[in-house]
Amino acid sequence: MARHSVTDDTTPLGVVIVGAGFIADHHGAALRGSARARLAGIVDVDAGRASAAATAAGGVPWSTDLAEALARPDVGAAIVCTPNMTHEPIALQIAAAGKHLLMEKPLTITVPAAQAVVEAFDAAGTVVMAAHTHRFYDYARAVNDAIAGGAVGRPVFARLALLGGWIWPDWRAWVLDPAKSGGHALHNGVHLLDLVSWWLRDEPVSVFARGRAQTAAELRIHDYLEMHVRYAGGADAVCEMSRGHRPSTLDRRDVLVAGTDGVLQLPADGWGSTVVTESGTSLLHPQGANGFAVQLDAWLDAIADPATERAMTPADAVRAVALGVATELSIERGEPVTLDEVMGGVAA
Repeated sequence: MARHSVTDDTTPLGVVIVGAGFIADHHGAALRGSARARLAGIVDVDAGRASAAATAAGGVPWSTDLAEALARPDVGAAIVCTPNMTHEPIALQIAAAGKHLLMEKPLTITVPAAQAVVEAFDAAGTVVMAAHTHRFYDYARAVNDAIAGGAVGRPVFARLALLGGWIWPDWRAWVLDPAKSGGHALHNGVHLLDLVSWWLRDEPVSVFARGRAQTAAELRIHDYLEMHVRYAGGADAVCEMSRGHRPSTLDRRDVLVAGTDGVLQLPADGWGSTVVTESGTSLLHPQGANGFAVQLDAWLDAIADPATERAMTPADAVRAVALGVATELSIERGEPVTLDEVMGGVAA
């Protein structure tokens, strides 16, 4: 497939959204605000859901047949927002059609599947990117920019907590079935695991984790997670992820990164962020932006110019899957699990 230029605003890239739901609405809003891409259609296995989403988006075409949508000459890419266990077959179908892909995290729920997806897009000459949207939120970029600027020297420790309440509609939600979601570590824990690895600029070597069913004992996933990651260069990270906190409407986020020359801390409310070094205390420059819109631009940049430095690489996406699988295995075994073992194909 010829690489589509998205630098010419007169020919925006046609993008179909696959899977109509809550997260698809955010991607649709980003597309509506872009001059470089446009929403070309909605695909969902449920005709009523697809039709309703298409009508809400201004009457764009809709279909229950992905192959039909991908065959349209005005469609050059897809954003996939379907349940995690469907990611691999949908991704491979999109690669075979010669289209670009932005896949909601995780890329897949097993490492071999993630590697197969990356290889398929390499062979097709098209772009695949996992939608780890937290990388593009203001707080994450501000922290990363400060570290890149040398604010803390060489980072050696990170702590990240994202604590919130129950967000799923009921007990039938596919996310609560580990066979479909891969477990909570792969569905939500990967946000944190990816961010701390990005900030620390080091390769993870092992994960030691524990989880519990906080909301109810009947849960088949661990809606509360604690994860300790060790890195090849000697750094450590501690991550805490919850969807079992009360009250459910109160979210809490804590960030701390310590380095050889200072400490960066983002308070729970996300404001008044400080960097403390030997030379004194300074404020961390705030960045306010729509994370989904920033992510969309990063994906479009990669499509437009294959030589551009990617904000989220295929290797990053595979690593995030490996970290999620290692976390689930560690909880199951009650011991640390190495990334080498998981990258060898062991599944949770």
